[in-house]
Amino acid sequence: MPKTKAATLALLTFLLLLSLAIPSHADEQQAMFRANPQHTGVYPGEGSTEFKAIKWKFKTARRIFSSPAIFAGTVYVGSDDGNLYAVDALDGTARWHFHTNGAVNSSPAVTAQGVYFSSADGSFYALDPPTGKLLWKFDTAGERQFEAKGIHGLIPRHQTIPDPWDFYLSSPVVANGLVYFGSGDNNFYALDAGSGKLKWKFATRGVVHSSPAISEGLVYLGSWDSYFYALDAQTGQEKWKFKTGEDPLNFNQVGIQSSAAIADGAVYFGCRDSQLYALDALTGQRKWNFSNHGTWVISSPAVRDGVVYFGTSEPPFFRSLDAKTGTPGIVLPAGMFIFSSPAIAGQMAYFGSFNGKLHAVDLQTGKYKWEFQTESGKQDALGLIGVDGKPNFPAIFASNFWEDMVLAVNKLYTLGSILSSPVVEKGVIYFGSTDGYLYALELQKSK
Repeated sequence: MPKTKAATLALLTFLLLLSLAIPSHADEQQAMFRANPQHTGVYPGEGSTEFKAIKWKFKTARRIFSSPAIFAGTVYVGSDDGNLYAVDALDGTARWHFHTNGAVNSSPAVTAQGVYFSSADGSFYALDPPTGKLLWKFDTAGERQFEAKGIHGLIPRHQTIPDPWDFYLSSPVVANGLVYFGSGDNNFYALDAGSGKLKWKFATRGVVHSSPAISEGLVYLGSWDSYFYALDAQTGQEKWKFKTGEDPLNFNQVGIQSSAAIADGAVYFGCRDSQLYALDALTGQRKWNFSNHGTWVISSPAVRDGVVYFGTSEPPFFRSLDAKTGTPGIVLPAGMFIFSSPAIAGQMAYFGSFNGKLHAVDLQTGKYKWEFQTESGKQDALGLIGVDGKPNFPAIFASNFWEDMVLAVNKLYTLGSILSSPVVEKGVIYFGSTDGYLYALELQKSK
């Protein structure tokens, strides 16, 4: 009898050690928007205070809003030309591309089993990472931009108008064998990552183009219906929801485009009502909110060591706040609107802006260390930037007619705007630009 018990104990011990050695779905190595399922925007490594050179750049046929994902030596990124590209991280050569029937302004999530992303054609795709072969496709009820009557105070006031500033699609997150994403059909979806079969969906009352974050069995997302939601990740059951601001007249100061970051029991996100919110992750109770006095917070916050970092639109500032209290820290003007979300590596933060600049901030000094600007931004062919480095608004915005607003946004794209969020990997920063290039910038190695 003692020998039997001893053998049983040994077997149980062996099985326990074996289970610890085998990674679960939740711990599966993957690459995605904002670095991890919690979307903290923090990348491993020291970062660098110095820029060395352009390592390479890869040209697509149209603008890039998608943020890259780097997995097993390959950079995956979407383009407005309707393709998802796989590019060699070492030399920037194309490995493959997959064409959809709509703009791929979703940032891909990548595991060893699949490359997952949304397209403006209304479908969600899973591809084989090495080959780009289609594994499965899931059709939503259709993509669309946020729209409202007289949006932004534009003319015609009584006609429903799509929002030209709504150009991102929701980027997926993968956890426990499921892939999660939002859609312009007002729904939030959870699919089986292996088969693409619907596990559950959750209906909001607005476009869902923010990207979900997941932690401790809950998935967090914002909608253009002005609510921020926490759902059970396995069932889709609503745990709580939080109401942000409304703007029933102009529909300007309303809607959640920013994606959430989760850290230390709190969830942080920005809103077009000009607030940066901190909520209790379990209850949804407001911890604090920081007013940006009318400027949108499209940028998704990064959180590390008790500090929240984010950017604002107009006026454009890069800011830091104390994560517990919301007390302001760093305040740096950026010249032009910030939609790109900051990446944190070591003592550095990196983010892009509409004027085609990638900014590098030394977090120890709270000052800019260096910047890189796309050639289109330097050339400024349409004269959109004044001699003081600030936007030449009369040259950009001709009138308050909707057609002129669409033209204005497209004028800004000619600056090689960096609306993609940078990724830092092994001493290289990767990001896309509206000049159609995927860039890889090599950083100077620390001495």
